[in-house]
Amino acid sequence: MPLSSRLRQFLASVHPYDSLSEADLDTLAQVCDATDYAQGDKVFVVGDTASSLYIIAAGEVEITDEADVQISILGPRNSFGERALLRGEAASRTATATRDTTLIVMPAVTFFALIDAHAPVAKFFDRRRPPRKDQKDLTTLPVGQLMTRDPMTCAPDTPIRIAAGQMHAKRISSICVGDAEGFRGIVTLRDMNGRVVAEGHDPAAPVSSIMTEDPLTLAPTALVTDVLHLMVERGIGHVPIVDGSDLVGIVTQTDLTRAQAMSSADLVGRVAKATDAAEMARATAKIPELLVHLVEAGNRHEVVTRLITDIADTATRRLLALAEAELGPPPVPYLWLACGSQGRQEQTGVSDQDNCLILSDDVTEAQMPYFAGLAKYVSDGLDTCGYFYCPGDMMATNPRWCQPLQVWREYFRGWIAKPDPEAQMLASVMFDLRPIGGDQSLFGNLQETTLAEASKNSIFTAHMIANSLKHQPPLGLLRGLATIRSGEHRNQLDLKHNGVVPVVDLGRVYTLQGRLTPVNTRARLEAAQKAGVLSPSGGADLLNAYDLIAMMRLEHQVTQVKAGAKPDNYLDPATLSDFARSHLRDAFVVVKTMQSAVGSGKGALG
Repeated sequence: MPLSSRLRQFLASVHPYDSLSEADLDTLAQVCDATDYAQGDKVFVVGDTASSLYIIAAGEVEITDEADVQISILGPRNSFGERALLRGEAASRTATATRDTTLIVMPAVTFFALIDAHAPVAKFFDRRRPPRKDQKDLTTLPVGQLMTRDPMTCAPDTPIRIAAGQMHAKRISSICVGDAEGFRGIVTLRDMNGRVVAEGHDPAAPVSSIMTEDPLTLAPTALVTDVLHLMVERGIGHVPIVDGSDLVGIVTQTDLTRAQAMSSADLVGRVAKATDAAEMARATAKIPELLVHLVEAGNRHEVVTRLITDIADTATRRLLALAEAELGPPPVPYLWLACGSQGRQEQTGVSDQDNCLILSDDVTEAQMPYFAGLAKYVSDGLDTCGYFYCPGDMMATNPRWCQPLQVWREYFRGWIAKPDPEAQMLASVMFDLRPIGGDQSLFGNLQETTLAEASKNSIFTAHMIANSLKHQPPLGLLRGLATIRSGEHRNQLDLKHNGVVPVVDLGRVYTLQGRLTPVNTRARLEAAQKAGVLSPSGGADLLNAYDLIAMMRLEHQVTQVKAGAKPDNYLDPATLSDFARSHLRDAFVVVKTMQSAVGSGKGALG
């Protein structure tokens, strides 16, 4: 059989070339060539000019990075070399035949012609984040697209009567108060009725005397769902939108179409009004259904996990309120914080609890039992709601994680000064802290000072980098993916510990290197790219890889929920199409590459 016929027959069995017409396959086979490589031969090395795409017909090829770290081993029907071609750059990897190998060599001009002419080929090699589906659900819109811009304002010394007249003339239900220093507060019709009409407040008094000072606000980048959650949980009808200290808009209940908006907001409302943990659990039991709805509506993974985490946040705050109602007011100020996936706002359909308590330094030994009782009440309630106890006891019920602020400062100083394995693990967890309920001032500059001290300690930074490399992407021989070898999840991929966790760990390292403040992983990667900790190309690759892995994890959980099963993180790659499996492998390769760059001290060059 002529070579071109053999090439055509083989290419017809490989995706995406199997989508080509008979005539296009004939043409493709005519312009490609087959080249043999002996074991140990280099196909190309780092720095070589990219001129071809390679498809493995037989044999095996090892791909290594600049530091000679193995990224993957590829077998028949896998292709390589497209990364440098698509970027128009020299090769950033080395490809070596690890046994006698036959490669189909496709010239670059042919490769690009195929991409231009055939959508399936273009889709196959497009590793970018998929475009967002059109949304009719208001909940996922940025609030900046819905808010009323340039809301009516007045000065703090404006007489109440004048402000009321302005509101009446414009037929609006609120007026914002500000001065040269920025936004100061808000007055609503409820304030007018309750404080002026009902209580007899002097209408000639300044509006500042009845305004709500420092009201709850959101940024223009928040989601409409954030407004809804704030409204239903806190019982308010107006949310000013501020950019720094500047008032840029306002959203009211009348701005929202509730028929479209009540989804996660409905669960937040039910949780916020629950009288006990059992009632709360009836609402949180609907989270798997919400997961299905949000994913199938085409929401991005970071939106889905954010909305699901909001429910956990609300449950925590409600349980804190119920605990105080039962135990009495706290003897000193406290702050409840979440870490782990809740801290990063990345909860999915299955989550444990990771939390802690920071207490005022005024707390006495005699007052500690109160906070032990508070922690038990809240953690037991969260467990009832489906947020199971942390296997590592990283909870406020553990006395170690229920301490005065000064002790917490000593914890961080100690972990930074002596970064042993336990210190690395604890510091990693605690870098994800996010305040949930209580006195926010207790968090103060703890994060800022800790990041500053940690980033200046090169030994600690080195240990954190080493710790971030413990979770490796599952790259192996079989179709480029290494599955779990034994046990309950044999032949499956752990999309949490070997999928998203390696990226979460990288995000923490970038946060440390750049002294960045975001806690959410995707926000950390974006901030690292903006700050120059990540290069534009490396950052784009890692964001796209993370998006694909995280989204595939959610889609897997949705499939389980729809089948009546409990969602988990274990995916059988055999259930994926060749297309999906190839893209997942490529995403893992990107993560492996970025890990190698961080490990070799080239984190900004990926």
